[in-house]
Amino acid sequence: MDPRSRPVIPRRYAEYYLGNAPSLTWLLFANVAAVLVGVRYYVGTLPDVSTFLWPLYADSPAAVFLMALSLATLLPLLGRPLSAVPHNRVLAYLHTLAFAWLVKFGLWTAVALNLRVGAYFPDPWGYFGILLTHLGFVLEAYLIPHYGRTTRGALALALGLLLLNDLLDYGLGYHPPLRYEPGATLAVASVALSLLTVALARHAFETSGDESAG
Repeated sequence: MDPRSRPVIPRRYAEYYLGNAPSLTWLLFANVAAVLVGVRYYVGTLPDVSTFLWPLYADSPAAVFLMALSLATLLPLLGRPLSAVPHNRVLAYLHTLAFAWLVKFGLWTAVALNLRVGAYFPDPWGYFGILLTHLGFVLEAYLIPHYGRTTRGALALALGLLLLNDLLDYGLGYHPPLRYEPGATLAVASVALSLLTVALARHAFETSGDESAG
């Protein structure tokens, strides 16, 4: 059975929000704005990190940037049903990475905040604002399987990059800025979330073989 027959977001809502110019433009604008807000959170520490590592270090801005790119691929197809969206290997990799980054770092943020809840709660934005916006990442990610597909190669790449991110974060200390020093519990949880994220992507997307993806 096609995983999208059991969607987290009903098909009719995906068709409406992704198929109409005003709503799609709003979603794009919201993601671009989120990139700017996210970069502002990291900007104070970016000079201490190699430029080449910024995409893996600035996790949340990278996630919403990938989502903005994924949504932008729909602009030439406005007015057409999502079932008519073309598929190829490049798009499969983009959509899979966007889904993986949104889900992983949406869930990771919820875990990180609640492992040391006293460091954030009851700060209205520092706890509730960040928690709700990042959980929104997960919901937004589930729009992607309505128009995108994945491949075994894309899933493997997503897993490899997520695990590399974990190695950089907890092996080399390039984790996102936190109000506490992360320990082994957060590191183990992050690796578990990487595995869970790819499992969720495999379930959510229709999977094509790499040789037939484009």
